[in-house]
Amino acid sequence: MIGTICGDFIGSVFEWHNHKSKHFELFSPRSRFTDDSVMTIATMDALLNNLDFGLCYRKWYRRYPDAGYGHSFRIWAADDNSLPYKSWGNGSAMRVSPVGCFYDSLETVLVKAQESAAVSHNHPEGIKGAQAAAACLFWALHGETQESIKSLVEERFEYDLNFSLDEIREAYKFDVSCQGSVPQAIVAFLESSDYEDTIRNAISIGGDSDTIAAIAGGIAEAFYREIPSYIKDRVMSSLPVEFREVIIAFYTRCGWENVVS
Repeated sequence: MIGTICGDFIGSVFEWHNHKSKHFELFSPRSRFTDDSVMTIATMDALLNNLDFGLCYRKWYRRYPDAGYGHSFRIWAADDNSLPYKSWGNGSAMRVSPVGCFYDSLETVLVKAQESAAVSHNHPEGIKGAQAAAACLFWALHGETQESIKSLVEERFEYDLNFSLDEIREAYKFDVSCQGSVPQAIVAFLESSDYEDTIRNAISIGGDSDTIAAIAGGIAEAFYREIPSYIKDRVMSSLPVEFREVIIAFYTRCGWENVVS
């Protein structure tokens, strides 16, 4: 999803330089795509071409090996024979957004989200984080309100979403676990009024800023159905040609050609 990639791009500047406020410049000369975007493109590729998720994740990792991956994922992706490594990291959730809009049933979304996670992040929390993120996007696309999405997440995934960003902002620290970042990303969306506000919410709490903004941004795109052109155009023009080709093909397949035209 472009919303995921825009969140990653904007958040890239703040991952190691957290900014505990919603007031910041959206872009700087240091803004870039990271592993969140590369793996989201890989997920699109897998879905478009009915390919194995693990195969696509390795393929795109090797094309962009310096995008900021975690140590364990680099080891896994560099070896064709490596097995899943029981990760509960948020890498499974940062790359899953295309799954949430590719299928017409929630149960299929959940199955495919699990498949996308389990090739590397086969810990129950890694799978749960991917499923929760994809389900939020699915619900957002299918007309659920922010209030109902909150209730559905709490009921189905047992994440505690009864906190506000203001309550956690001062103390929240860098946390790459699904259980320590996916709920925060969801709340960043739940407290938002539009796409940009979602991204500002996500970055304002600090932590793993690019990934929290990527997860929240995918849900926000599905819910608000619009990314401001001053964000979308800036990010799209900065991506490699092959990224844009995959995005256009994916959005065309989903019937959203006007989004990328």
